Formats: sequence, C-alpha cells, structure tokens
Amino acid sequence: MVQLLPSNPIAPAFEKILEELADGRQVAIPTETVYGLAADATNGLAIAGIFERKGRPKFNPLICHVSDITMAKKYGELDTLALKLCEEFWPGPLTIIVPEVKDSGVHELVTAGLGTIGLRCPDSLSRKLIGEFGKPLAAPSANKSGGISPTTAAHVAAEYEGEDLLVLDGGPCVVGLESTIVAINNGTITMLRPGAITAEMISNIAGVEVLSYEADGKILAPGMMKSHYAPNAQVKLNVTNPDTECGYLGFGATSPKNSKTINLSTKNNLAEAAANLYSALKSLDEMGVDTICVHPIPKEGLGIAINDRLMRAAAPRGK
Repeated sequence: MVQLLPSNPIAPAFEKILEELADGRQVAIPTETVYGLAADATNGLAIAGIFERKGRPKFNPLICHVSDITMAKKYGELDTLALKLCEEFWPGPLTIIVPEVKDSGVHELVTAGLGTIGLRCPDSLSRKLIGEFGKPLAAPSANKSGGISPTTAAHVAAEYEGEDLLVLDGGPCVVGLESTIVAINNGTITMLRPGAITAEMISNIAGVEVLSYEADGKILAPGMMKSHYAPNAQVKLNVTNPDTECGYLGFGATSPKNSKTINLSTKNNLAEAAANLYSALKSLDEMGVDTICVHPIPKEGLGIAINDRLMRAAAPRGK
C-alpha cells in the first residue's frame, strides 16, 4: 500500500525513507521539478526495481541526484566549464552529462553503459535526504514510463495504487517541469532537454554558445524519447478554436475556452504555466475526454521547455 509521509516533522519521515533506501527499495521523493522514484544509485537490484516499477526501457539512462559538488566529483569528471555551471545553478533544475569517473561505483543500469553520467543537485528536501544517505540517488519521475510526471504526492499515490511504496510528501513541486539537461564535452555544451534553466542563462554564465542536439535516434539522457509525458487522451497542439467535446489547455487572459478548459496562466506567465502543466493534463484526463487541445504557448524562455513536453505528449505513442 502506498504510504504518504508528511515532511513536518521531518525526522521520523527521513528515518523511514533512509531505512527503505538502505534496504535496497524504492521510495518517492519531492524535488523542485517533479516527484522522483528514487533508489540507491550504487545498488543494482534497487535500480532494477525502478525500471520494473516504471516499465522503463533499460537503454534509457537515469540521473544521479547528489547533495553537493563534492559528492558529484566522486562520480563524474567535472572540468572547469562543468564546475562553473554547477557553482551557478546548483542546487537547482540543471542536470549535467559528463564523463563518468572510472570505477565510480554507480551501477551500469543507471548510465546505460554510455561512459557518461547525468548529475543534478536538487533544491529541495531531497538534497538533505541525499546528504544523510551519503550516496547518490537515481530518481526518474515517479510515474509509469511515458506518462505524465507527478508534481504532488497525491499524483504518485494514484500512479502506484496497490503497491508498497513510501512517498515523502513535500507539497506541490515549485518548477513543475523536469530539469534542463546539457552535455559538456571538450569545451562545448549541448542542450539535450530544455527546462527552467534556459540556453540563454547557461550561455551567459559559460561564455560559450549552447549547441542544439542533432537528433540521430540515440538516447543520451532522460526525456529524449519522441513519445513521452503523455496523458491517456490524444493531444493536439496550437488550437485556437476548441470544440465543445475536447479538453482544452488555455494560456493567457484572452485564450478561448469551453466547458472543459483549464487555463495554465491567465497572466501569460510561463513559470506559472510550467508549474501547472502536468496537474492540468492529469485533471483533463480524469474528465474522461478523448482529446486534449492546447492553445499556442510562446516559444521563448521557459516556453521552449513547455512546448518540448507538449510536443512529446502529442507524438505517436510508443515512438
């Protein structure tokens, strides 16, 4: 049975969560991005359990969540450029893909045998939890593979109803979209997944242009599959005249609406829209609609990440 553990008081909740992790089991933890299904990144059986629970393909690597730069250095080779980004954006919603330290101890299921490792330091309760655990946690989004990522503890409980799982309830996720992922290699930075930390923000700190990834079908990081973040309903993008039967995701004060409309932000606020996106998709799914239509979202700043998630939600399933 899924058990929600309140984070206030934190000590008894941490005690139970740490015990589960030490015993090689999975737990659900809050981050500022989405809730993660976490396990000891050095324990192969624990990591295999993540893939089994999620129904996730094993060629899809996981992100290692660390408590600080010192822990990150034990598992990934951080050059000057990587350190500059970590110092600026950690803790926070940025994942860096760097060469893995030889004999790091992280299980190969986490890295998918790529020779690189994804590292992130979350800005949330999870950071303190990882510090107390003393090892990195692999923690993909706590949903079945390909589905909508959870941004509340209740979302996780609904996803794994009937299963034994402890969920640390840290309240709603502030960012609401998965982390930005960049690959750092020989002085270059390549965007693999857009997020709240934009290419412009990274470029301003790094002093180099952030390159776009030339897709060749190879999965180098989470969130790169064409079909991802998908509700049960079909998703149609850039709809300005919704019919009466579809669910509708609006954006902006002048956005049209029907009887099944959820407006992501009446204030045209992209951060608010990002934080509301997955909850809104889940709510429209629960209405039983066959189709979710989406008002155009500006393709700038955080809107780039929102459009990325919506594009993958609308892609043919199983791709």
